[in-house]
Amino acid sequence: MGVDFLPYPRQSRPMSVNTFGRLLRFTTWGESHGPALGAVVDGCPPGLELSEGVIQPYLDARRPGQSKFTTQRQEPDAVRILSGLFEGRTTGTPISLMIENVDQRSKDYSDVAKAYRPGHADYAYDAKYGFRDYRGGGRSSARETAARVAAGAVARLVIPEVTITGYVSEIGGDAIDRASFDAGEIGNNPFFCPDAAAARRWEKIVDDARKAGSSVGAVVECVAIGVPAGWGAPLYGKLDADLAAGMMGINAVKGVEIGDGFAAARLTGEQNADPMRPGTDGPQFLANHAGGIAGGISTGQPVLVRVAFKPTSSILTPQQTITRDGHAADMFTKGRHDPCVGIRGVPVVEAMMALVLADHKLLHRGQCGAG
Repeated sequence: MGVDFLPYPRQSRPMSVNTFGRLLRFTTWGESHGPALGAVVDGCPPGLELSEGVIQPYLDARRPGQSKFTTQRQEPDAVRILSGLFEGRTTGTPISLMIENVDQRSKDYSDVAKAYRPGHADYAYDAKYGFRDYRGGGRSSARETAARVAAGAVARLVIPEVTITGYVSEIGGDAIDRASFDAGEIGNNPFFCPDAAAARRWEKIVDDARKAGSSVGAVVECVAIGVPAGWGAPLYGKLDADLAAGMMGINAVKGVEIGDGFAAARLTGEQNADPMRPGTDGPQFLANHAGGIAGGISTGQPVLVRVAFKPTSSILTPQQTITRDGHAADMFTKGRHDPCVGIRGVPVVEAMMALVLADHKLLHRGQCGAG
């Protein structure tokens, strides 16, 4: 029986889709203002060393309330491993991860029960299901991404040969200077920014938006180094297609590029080519416009993904909307929200990169018998 290369298991496709992956699958559960949220990771190989301490640093990077540039909701995001572990090692059975919600303020959303917030999924959820959890958006809240980050920490154990680094390359239309790129700066500022000068500029951009009750968008880049040639599959199991699907599934993401992305459409064939010369261990590439993927299969070069986050829709500026019964209304969103949701999107993008790559490593090993 061949490997099913559909993006989701066949049996789940007609239903509400909360599961991603094929051999390494994860299912997230929970809502923004429920008692807890979490993920179940299935298909993880046995014998990998895992503990809550391994997962927690990634959750801490995404955790809210760490600076004035993010939401002030105070959530410790402490993870508990409920299953799939024995004597500190994975058993090959489903790994259940739980993160409790401790700082919900559902009263902030009383007005949202009566009218739809522009830019949010309020109306779309209501149109589909006939009712919705209006407390923080329920399942559509970016709070759900904490579960993905926990699952991504597990996925990283499957691909120890790969180093994944995410960073913000642009906020509010202001981009980093590539000539000043310093990976060591990423952890030195609250923006995950590799350009110290840009980080200083972004302080004012984001703070001005926060004080005005508005928000700004951001672009997050993520690079995976150490991905060997051969991961992925032609046509319907492409590595870049799955990366695009994984990234587009993140809340507030409205665009994904692989390699040069849309810029490639403005190049000539000669400019866009990735020339090769003989190397000591396979080809030596002279460029990486393709972002490390050709024909849906990794080439051994760094895999580069660029993700566009829209401005946070929860703003204090009144917006035109309608009530649930169809009357005109004006709405501004109360509560605690990120003035730039893309900042905390960095650990989420890294997690999705890890989950997709780990899945494709196992798929490659299953078909070709190699790591």
